[in-house]
Amino acid sequence: MRNTGLDKKEAAAAGRSEAGGTAEEDIPRKKAAGKRKEKSVMDQIRIRGLRVYAGHGVFEEERKLGQSFFVDAVLDTRLREAGEKDDLKLSTDYGAVCERITQVMTEENCRLIEAAAERTARELLLSFPAVESLELTIHKPQAPIPLPFEDVAVCIRRGWHTAYVALGSNLGDREAFLKLGVDGVNAHPLCRVEETAPVYATTPYGGVEQGEFLNTVMRVRTLLEPEPLLDLLQSLEQKAGRERKVHWGPRTLDLDLLFYEDRILTTPRLIVPHPDMENRDFVLKPLCDIAPGLVHPVSRRPVITLLRKLEKDGEVHVEAGVKSV
Repeated sequence: MRNTGLDKKEAAAAGRSEAGGTAEEDIPRKKAAGKRKEKSVMDQIRIRGLRVYAGHGVFEEERKLGQSFFVDAVLDTRLREAGEKDDLKLSTDYGAVCERITQVMTEENCRLIEAAAERTARELLLSFPAVESLELTIHKPQAPIPLPFEDVAVCIRRGWHTAYVALGSNLGDREAFLKLGVDGVNAHPLCRVEETAPVYATTPYGGVEQGEFLNTVMRVRTLLEPEPLLDLLQSLEQKAGRERKVHWGPRTLDLDLLFYEDRILTTPRLIVPHPDMENRDFVLKPLCDIAPGLVHPVSRRPVITLLRKLEKDGEVHVEAGVKSV
């Protein structure tokens, strides 16, 4: 047997580090894994066969006369505290859920049950904050199909997503522009800004001579998919009067989508995770303030480890903390 010079405890620790990264990385990874596990273990409220008489359909006669639809809903939420304390206020009232489904399904006719399902799912998620995600099925057993059939149904899954957005400004009233970005996202009906990191003063990045930046990061809870969220961010940049004249040049407001859950996405308009964030301490430092256990889905390294590497290599742009937005 080869003598490694390590006792059993040291050898075990070395084995863990070789298998899963450095010891420095192990702690944030465990924290992040714990958060992912906690998020995935959800209780459910299930509603089956809710009958709603409505006028959804492609044909005018369907919209005029109406027909019976049957709705199934599976709501992902947390029920432990309500069960332990026997308190309806700590749960999601499924009677109220049924009433809301009926209200949304009957207030406006859609040509497609796909559209009715989207509207209903969105309104349920907005109306019942404790519901993290849901599965909604709308059955249309009287669909105008000239063949024998038992049922036609549309089933969709929708839910809240967590995104991280970087904010930067080095022109005009920088703090006011950062606030415009935060408030603008929070004002969108399908977004909630959950937390904003401290603001940092930073030297410019990219080799263009220009003024000092203010930078921060916010965590956003959203029902928007990545590209519609990008549309929102770019509309706020435009509202702030941003002009894209020089690459990495000065700007009134810069809003970058860093992470969207753990998705890896490449389109002509958008790359997620942000492709250059690993080289930007002015992004990683505020990100670590609100999510130190977050793991980069491509490199599989915790963001705190990415930040420490930049600091060790002397690639530092952050000068000082300023204050919160």
